[in-house]
Amino acid sequence: MSVFRGSGVALVTPFKDGKVDYEAFGKLLDWHVSEGTDAIVVAGTSGEASTLIDEEQLETIAFAVGRIAKRLPVVAGVGSNETVHAIYLGKEAERLGADALLHVTPYYNKANRRGLIEHFKAAAAAVHIPVILYSVAGRTNMNIAPDVCAELAKIDNIVGIKEASGNIAQVAEIARATQGDFDIYSGNDDMIVPLLALGGKGVISVVANVAPKDTHDMVQKFLDGDIAGARKLQLDMLGLIDAMFYEVNPIPVKAALWLMGKIEYSYRLPLCEMEESNLEKLRKEMQAYGLI
Repeated sequence: MSVFRGSGVALVTPFKDGKVDYEAFGKLLDWHVSEGTDAIVVAGTSGEASTLIDEEQLETIAFAVGRIAKRLPVVAGVGSNETVHAIYLGKEAERLGADALLHVTPYYNKANRRGLIEHFKAAAAAVHIPVILYSVAGRTNMNIAPDVCAELAKIDNIVGIKEASGNIAQVAEIARATQGDFDIYSGNDDMIVPLLALGGKGVISVVANVAPKDTHDMVQKFLDGDIAGARKLQLDMLGLIDAMFYEVNPIPVKAALWLMGKIEYSYRLPLCEMEESNLEKLRKEMQAYGLI
């Protein structure tokens, strides 16, 4: 039940006048198809899902499904720190035509090992489409340990993980514990090639928002055996990747897309525009990379 191999973009949600800008959103979706992106992830962290009300979140998922029209897999971010809510969002996303779901660990209330496993089991049992787990302790203070991955990998439709711990040793342990039966996607753009070397299937990427072709090519080159070519792209992109995190994601990546003329410079509070000094550093890094 693998969802994709390659570069999945953790797509931003454009706003205009306080509402989702579907004109810009549609253009971004079409651009990613033309640039070689391998999957679209909507309503995730980069999509500011935590500031979307349920109706908006489901509308963005439905819009992406309709616009993509099966050209690429659409993965819907539906995670919640309340299991019944996560189940509701997942079932609705499946009904709307999403190809797979992305479920982040519960945040704020967190959970013990048993509670974490039961949360994901319940979310997966409620749907028939694949589920990708999302481990990002830097935001949630909840890690998905390798032994928990091994337990959850036994469930037919829990097919993989977006691993954003930044701990390559943990990635290796997950790969060992799951014996190749679990798809691992990098959640850190600066660790794509190292993760692929451990058997990973690709990346769910922030930087792919602004450099979709290069991010796709990096993964594809590695999968095709061009390790040197993949490594070169990874190293050449490091400055741009760092720039995407001058401030909390998705503030810099949305600013970058604005500088590229693709979206309005607009966020939902508590996120807001970049500090001017950081914006200038971002502009220089984008100019150096040739994006503007």
